[in-house]
Amino acid sequence: MTAVIQQRPVRHSIGHWVTRARQSPGRIAIWLVLAIVSVGLMYPFYFMVMTSFKSETQYELGRGFSLASWTELFSSVPVAREIANSLGICAVSISCILVISTTAGFALAKTEFRGRRFTMLAIIGAMMIPVQSMIIAEYVNFSKIHIINTYAGAIAVYVAIGTPFATFLMSTYFRGIPEELIDAGRCDGLTYTGCFWRIAVPLAKPAFATVVVLQFIPIWNDLLIGLLFLQEPNVRTFTVGLGVLASSRVVNVPSLMAGSLLSTVPAAVVYVVFQRFLVRGLTLGAAR
Repeated sequence: MTAVIQQRPVRHSIGHWVTRARQSPGRIAIWLVLAIVSVGLMYPFYFMVMTSFKSETQYELGRGFSLASWTELFSSVPVAREIANSLGICAVSISCILVISTTAGFALAKTEFRGRRFTMLAIIGAMMIPVQSMIIAEYVNFSKIHIINTYAGAIAVYVAIGTPFATFLMSTYFRGIPEELIDAGRCDGLTYTGCFWRIAVPLAKPAFATVVVLQFIPIWNDLLIGLLFLQEPNVRTFTVGLGVLASSRVVNVPSLMAGSLLSTVPAAVVYVVFQRFLVRGLTLGAAR
């Protein structure tokens, strides 16, 4: 018979933890620095939450809570329409970026063609061009073809800005897929298109999630492009609506904080949903 020995959980005394602390002062210093940085990063969010549940008078007095700021926000800003505009633009822009970057990344990583190295250098060079240096030229060109104040104009700009980095990321990820898998698919009669759909795409889910997160957050929070290309009230994004609210002669700070808090929800949801793929998608291609 096998005796089953139940071990009691070990309870360490305060002296034990003090001894461990003395033995690892570097670790304690790191934790203290991280705690200080965390407090510094979380305080603006705390201020935003607390201020959003005050009226303007309560904010000036520094005490009391109410939902007056939320009522004011929904009465002065078409929140539902602007959030729908933002979500639609993000969804279409990211879908286009994924389609272009995935196909281009696979071609750059797994196929041989003349000018491949030059194409990759051009993509890296496009990543280094500041948005501010091209935005005026894009505005002039788009105004000539009459797509200012349309969803298509803003989506085209977001796709043009986000595609180079996404293509570089996808090509790096696809380069980490073993060549043996592609060769096996070719031996089974698959074309490169078949290898792309049946082998590469199913393995690239972490990279897809990474592109979604890294593109959704800047597109959702963008203000510059929205102010230039989406000036009409019926096509404004939520960030542009908050910018217009903040530019009024009298700024209602609690209402602005309520809008800012509401604006953080979609980005936080997207990050929470895809965060388990994020680090893997960023590092797996480079690690292999």
